[in-house]
Amino acid sequence: MPLNRRKFLKKSAVTGAGVALTGAVAAPAARAAEAGATKKGGKPVKRYALTVMGTTDLHGHVFNWDYFKDAEYTDSAGNAQGLARISTLVNQVRAERGRRNTLLLDAGDTIQGTPLTYYYAKVDPITAEGGPVHPMAQAMNAIGYDAVALGNHEFNYGIETLRKFEEQCDFPLLGANALDAKTLRPAFPPYFFKTFRVRGLPPVKVAVLGLTNPGIAIWDKAYVQGKLTFPGLEEQAAKWVPKLRSMGADVVVVSAHSGSSGTSSYGDQLPYVENSAALVAQQVPGIDAILVGHAHVEIPELKVTNEKTGKTVVLSEPLAYAERLSLFDVELVFKRGRWVVESVAASVLNSNSVADDPEITRLLKDDHDVVVAYVNQVVGTATQTLTTVEARYQDAPIIDLITKVQEDVLKAALAGTEYASLPVIAQASPFSRTSAIPSGDVTIRDLSSLYVYDNTLVAKVMTGAQVRAYLEYSAEYFVQTAAGAPVDVEKLTNAGGRPDYNYDYVSGLTYEIDIAQVAGSRIKNLSYEGAAVDDAQEFVFAVNNYRANGGGAFPHVAAATEVWSESTEIRTRIAEWVTQKGTLDPKEFASVGWRLTRDGAPVFP
Repeated sequence: MPLNRRKFLKKSAVTGAGVALTGAVAAPAARAAEAGATKKGGKPVKRYALTVMGTTDLHGHVFNWDYFKDAEYTDSAGNAQGLARISTLVNQVRAERGRRNTLLLDAGDTIQGTPLTYYYAKVDPITAEGGPVHPMAQAMNAIGYDAVALGNHEFNYGIETLRKFEEQCDFPLLGANALDAKTLRPAFPPYFFKTFRVRGLPPVKVAVLGLTNPGIAIWDKAYVQGKLTFPGLEEQAAKWVPKLRSMGADVVVVSAHSGSSGTSSYGDQLPYVENSAALVAQQVPGIDAILVGHAHVEIPELKVTNEKTGKTVVLSEPLAYAERLSLFDVELVFKRGRWVVESVAASVLNSNSVADDPEITRLLKDDHDVVVAYVNQVVGTATQTLTTVEARYQDAPIIDLITKVQEDVLKAALAGTEYASLPVIAQASPFSRTSAIPSGDVTIRDLSSLYVYDNTLVAKVMTGAQVRAYLEYSAEYFVQTAAGAPVDVEKLTNAGGRPDYNYDYVSGLTYEIDIAQVAGSRIKNLSYEGAAVDDAQEFVFAVNNYRANGGGAFPHVAAATEVWSESTEIRTRIAEWVTQKGTLDPKEFASVGWRLTRDGAPVFP
């Protein structure tokens, strides 16, 4: 049954947050443990089998639909996406194992990621008086989720939107390490209890601890600074897991919006590890299983040994966008008057193996159709096709469009201020390798596919020396390639595993990236308006809020003086720019600002 949060939560005085007091919810009577009874030493052994299902990083995917291509989603691996598919898988598991013996969780990043979620956050917002119910709340309520951990992208639209979404959900949003900045008490429910009744024996009590990502403090600083703080997952798990055990938990499951790699993308700006799920398993005793999120990788089963108890903790991360459903099969035995976890095994189910649940289709088709019509609005005309196919290794006009829009917005914003005389430069990344703006009619979906994130624009003042260091760091993206060696564009980029979104163009300057050189010594001939950039020269740097707050750990930018920012998405600014121009002509924005070289010779003549 839905969690009655009014019964179990108190409000934080500062943020209006719910803090779990008991969190206990009883499920209907589960299948009898006797069904799994076996003989041991002449005595029957009482067993109980629990199945925990989990998704993560749904990012607004309800249907197997690509809003940017206006077509069914397809990829070379044959994957399918969407909660409608997950619903079918969940129904099958419940039918097979008994709904009373299952738990359904999610590990966060739910309300951002598609035009569907953008539309109900910004165009027809759920926060408006009499506004709509968020489609993700509708779908997840209908499927019957028990609890969901907060993801970092839950904060992208601000706390008001998140709180409204929380209000619309029939399940708690968990975040034991999302604390009220003033009281340092949990601003969201830390945990959730569900009790599974077993005929003739004490019930099985399952506790779910929700943990979110400390990087929120950086990535969404504008929304959370002074309101919320996000300590590390390990320290908060170490605080809460013993409490959950003392409250009678027979099984402890962690839903963590944190990958398992032990790495961070925000450098040393916080003393916490971004992807720390495996560290939690290793360092904190008392955890049986961890549903992993955030990293967008598929981990059917990962076994980690707890260093204090020697016991095995099982982790699983289903593929993002509802492409997979993780299953944890938990076997318990009743001995010495209590339930004990005997084993945990994890696996994943593939969404491409089933069809959409017609109930979810019926429920959300109207919302979906509204958004399809919205993204197909024509806002301009392109004189030629623009693509991102080569944008990661050659200066592409389609990325120049982003930087041109950012430059124009910033110049207009700074007009008449003390910074108006400083030269404006701008940053942009090749987010996608497949985006295209076709010649002819240009729609909102064409432009949205170019800028897939809900980033906003920030202005920072940086010196020439800082900009050079920034570019050197960005140039680490390229694999060192000796002069004369063959160049394979498929192996030229992503050095050290760096993703495309952490490689930046910087417009307004001209420079070369000598990939024959070692990282840190690659930027050559850095110039502004034909003159070499002086180390002390000042620039106003237009950057997205993710980068401005330290995302990607680029040097200097997070600490640089901020002189302007706004809440309008860069994607919206691009659409406004194209709408105002009417015609999208590369002559108005394209330039060759940078190129790859080897010992001075162009890699791509």
